[in-house]
Amino acid sequence: MIPTPDEALALLKEYNQGEFHLNHGQIVGDCMRWFAADQGFAGEADFWQAVGILHDLDFELYPEEHCIKSQEIMREKGLDPRIIRATASHGYGITVDIAPEHPMEKVLYAVDELTGLIGAAAVMRPSGSVQDLEVKSVKKKFKDKRFAAGCSRDVIQRGADMLGWDLDTLIEKTILAMRASSHVA
Repeated sequence: MIPTPDEALALLKEYNQGEFHLNHGQIVGDCMRWFAADQGFAGEADFWQAVGILHDLDFELYPEEHCIKSQEIMREKGLDPRIIRATASHGYGITVDIAPEHPMEKVLYAVDELTGLIGAAAVMRPSGSVQDLEVKSVKKKFKDKRFAAGCSRDVIQRGADMLGWDLDTLIEKTILAMRASSHVA
């Protein structure tokens, strides 16, 4: 089964109650939808968005089994194997050995952590918004390892490398994707 974005959100809510995790799933889902169009997969935008929404399905209840338990849950729910693989691959090198291969998987791997860093940088702005956030501001925060310390710079850089993009390109595209999201200020 391939869930619609609304069905993916309903499933996410079965396993996550915290506002942070629900909002993060929706932001990443919205970004994945934007990237689907950007990368020439506009016809698969709902699929990419559902993957983004579901990527942290197991994180709130099973943080020690992140990207492992979600595979089991999704199989039990009868989800399409491509969704299971894509969501698991964002934990590559951390909790699983499933390397991102498809462009969608590489985008998810790259933007998951980056959305957190960009969101934190936006909150620090006088506007509190991503709408006027610039790449140079994010790069400055990226270099400060103490800022948004939970956002792995190594994962972000590896994601950019997987995509064949420099860091500026990844940041710029992710800012644009977040600006298009109704879940981001």
